[in-house]
Amino acid sequence: MKRSKRLKPVVRVAESREQQAARALGEAQTRLAQAKQQLEELCQYRADYGRRLQQAGASGMGAARLDDYQQFLHKLGQAIEQQTRTIAQAAREVEERRSQWYILRGKVRMLDTVVCRYQDAEERQALRKEQQEQDERAQRRGGS
Repeated sequence: MKRSKRLKPVVRVAESREQQAARALGEAQTRLAQAKQQLEELCQYRADYGRRLQQAGASGMGAARLDDYQQFLHKLGQAIEQQTRTIAQAAREVEERRSQWYILRGKVRMLDTVVCRYQDAEERQALRKEQQEQDERAQRRGGS
């Protein structure tokens, strides 16, 4: 069996791993985008709630209600901090997945290059063999 054909299963496995890594990268990017969207929504909600607090405060409110507003705003602030940490973690995961994908993509490219070189060498060898056979046939016909 030719070397190029022996490497085909190795190339298929490498391509499969690269595709899996690409899917994992895509999923990580989706999680990051979703986390960013959630942070944006939390920030918008906090801003809206803060405006409501100002409006309610302008018309007068009791201490208990003011305390409830402030506690809720504090909880929203904590949720925003947590979401910011989640985004940082998701961004690190995206970079890790991207790095893994680049490595696997490089391996596939390297294997493709090797297979192409083997195929080129095999074709040259086949052409040399065919030429040699033609030369031998021509000598036999000429020598007879």
